[in-house]
Amino acid sequence: MDFSFTPEDEDFRAAARAWLKAHLVGEYAEAAGQGRPGSEHEAGPVRHRWERELGRSGWIGIGWDRTHGAYGNREATLTQQVVWAEEYARAGAPGRVGHIGENLLAPTLLAYGTDAQRHRFLPPVARGEELWCQGYSEPGAGSDLAAVRTAAVRDGTDGGTYRITGQKIWTSLAHEADWCFVLARTEPGSVGHRGLSFLLVPMDQPGRVDVRPIRQMSGTEEFNEVFFDGARAEAAHRVGAEGDGWRVATGLLALERGVSTLVQQIGFAAELDEVVRLALHTGAADRDPVLRDQLVRAWAELRTMRWNALRTLGGPGGRTEEGAPSVAKLLWGGWHQRLGELAMRVRGATAALGPEDWSPQRPYELDALQRLFLFTRSDTVYGGSDEIQRNILAQRVLGLPREART
Repeated sequence: MDFSFTPEDEDFRAAARAWLKAHLVGEYAEAAGQGRPGSEHEAGPVRHRWERELGRSGWIGIGWDRTHGAYGNREATLTQQVVWAEEYARAGAPGRVGHIGENLLAPTLLAYGTDAQRHRFLPPVARGEELWCQGYSEPGAGSDLAAVRTAAVRDGTDGGTYRITGQKIWTSLAHEADWCFVLARTEPGSVGHRGLSFLLVPMDQPGRVDVRPIRQMSGTEEFNEVFFDGARAEAAHRVGAEGDGWRVATGLLALERGVSTLVQQIGFAAELDEVVRLALHTGAADRDPVLRDQLVRAWAELRTMRWNALRTLGGPGGRTEEGAPSVAKLLWGGWHQRLGELAMRVRGATAALGPEDWSPQRPYELDALQRLFLFTRSDTVYGGSDEIQRNILAQRVLGLPREART
């Protein structure tokens, strides 16, 4: 297949590269590379300002479907979205704080929302002003979203609002978000996929929305528990029909691994380069032929993942073919986890040591490769575990019967 870019794409690349070079200065340059997965605690205020800087120049939401109007973002083809993602990652720009609103909420509203919802919520996302989080997983419903128990009932006074009660967990960036899209059960007594609705919920509801950070073994707190105690959501902010939340929620998951997968892979390449550099510097690659083979294999697998992602991209909003998101998740989850293990193998015994400038005031500081190893232990679980992805492929792509439940 031809994976080359057109002259128009290369012109777009030059414009993106020039803008990044001109704007990644001062405090933004100092925050370069900070705020990546596992390190979302870094440079928070600066990254919020950077989000608005991107918005002012129209770099948020490039390529959004304009069938229903424009929302302050640039027009771009799918390949130009890939170009922007590549240049952003290569520039080492700060980790995004608005990616959930841009890459998950926005395509969902474009596909399933009303015009009123699009014009209310998309412009603030495009300006970098409103941040979002995702309210899916629960203590008893992680990858199995059909087991969601968070309930939403119509307010008895006018029926124009819902009252939401329940708990969500592993909610990324909930402590910073202005809004949360919540999958809740709106039909009492319903089970499984039926009776669920997709609601847009404001987070600024003191006494009704309580966010509690979850401390990771890496020492960071980017994930949260969120408790809803009669939290209000307007009925006009329900996406799709009442009880149709499963279709909307699964549609969102299909959008989750589009162009953003390529951004992720460029970050992976930088991590792999660091591991290879360390292996050469310490002589580990010369001493251990098995390790050397594993490093080469990791490079080849990463290139294969890139070609696979480019091959499967297509359709509005970066939609991919049936089953492709599950294949992508299985590929990168296992690959990234093995990279973390390789990093520790290259480090050898020193991987267990803390920083040289350790002090009682900083008893739990990790370097980048130690964080990589610890954080990647979750890669095959969050965002849909490997077991769930294999079930999706078996049932929806291969047509195999559903596994019997005991």
